[in-house]
Amino acid sequence: MMNNSTPTGAGSSSGSGDATAQRKNKRPKYSKFTQQELPACKPILTPQWVISVFAIIGTIFIPIGIASLFASHNVVEIVYRYEEQCLPTNVTNKDSKLAYIQDPTSNKNCTKHLKVEKDMDAPIYVYYQLDNFYQNHRRYVKSRNDDQLRDRKKANSTDGCDPEKTTSNGAPIVPCGLIAWSLFNDTYSFARGKDKLEVNKKDISWKSDRDHKFGKDVFPKNFQNGTLIGGGKLDLNKSLSDQEDLIVWMRTAALPTFRKMYGRIEVDLKANDTIIVHLENNYNTYSFGGKKKLVLSTTTWIGGKNDFLGIAYLTVGGFCFFLALAFTIVYLVKPRKLGDPSYLSWNRNPGGH
Repeated sequence: MMNNSTPTGAGSSSGSGDATAQRKNKRPKYSKFTQQELPACKPILTPQWVISVFAIIGTIFIPIGIASLFASHNVVEIVYRYEEQCLPTNVTNKDSKLAYIQDPTSNKNCTKHLKVEKDMDAPIYVYYQLDNFYQNHRRYVKSRNDDQLRDRKKANSTDGCDPEKTTSNGAPIVPCGLIAWSLFNDTYSFARGKDKLEVNKKDISWKSDRDHKFGKDVFPKNFQNGTLIGGGKLDLNKSLSDQEDLIVWMRTAALPTFRKMYGRIEVDLKANDTIIVHLENNYNTYSFGGKKKLVLSTTTWIGGKNDFLGIAYLTVGGFCFFLALAFTIVYLVKPRKLGDPSYLSWNRNPGGH
């Protein structure tokens, strides 16, 4: 029994040694890359570092926020809401408003006087603003065909344009879809005293849209020929790339309240000037309770009037200053000794040995 057991134990021990040696041979060759020992910056967030970083962020952000707010407040705006003011006195309820706006024979002209409160340096941007108009609705956004807008050879491509894709006799509509069909068609003209203020409508759309999304050889066809007219009509003799009101309108807005460019007045307006505005109140916002506003606005280095950016910078900068102050007080009142950094590494003994 003893003789038989001894060789068995020896063989078992030898097999274990071979398996261990085999496992050792599978280890990858040592290198600083595989062991993640390449030179690297490994900052330790000490209280001084954290306080300094928050203080620096606050020092940078707060002046930017103040400058942004000043720039926004330097923008001069004239905002005039007119969908109710440009109605006849006998038009008061919703039904009469719809009857008035849908009647092609009714007089839609409206003249208003706007007073300039502060000097407005050219160029003065003219916008129309719509409220409660959901251009971001899923079915509305999909109702267009980009291939048709780009290429004259694809005029018959009306896929996705429901319900404004063809006429009653089956002829394709160019441009098709609800977005083009609902084109904004109120018009504005301006005068200062006896002098007419020209509105420059060139380059009011994105250049990328004019060059790549709307073809120079694509012309309107069968547009707004149905029984129900949605909005503005197009010049049949001008290509879509030259009809910038359409291009501006078809870049759909993300929010239900939005402004779109109408043109530019390229002369200065002085404080206390009176601007005579001749409006054509054509666009039907009464069926969905929408609002229409005319906006005249200057710009600064930050763009138009918008306090959000300045408030955001001030909020973040103020919060960082608050954290820096709070951490400073905690550090002075109840300081904590920094531990041995060598404990942060698994293959180094305490004390850095």
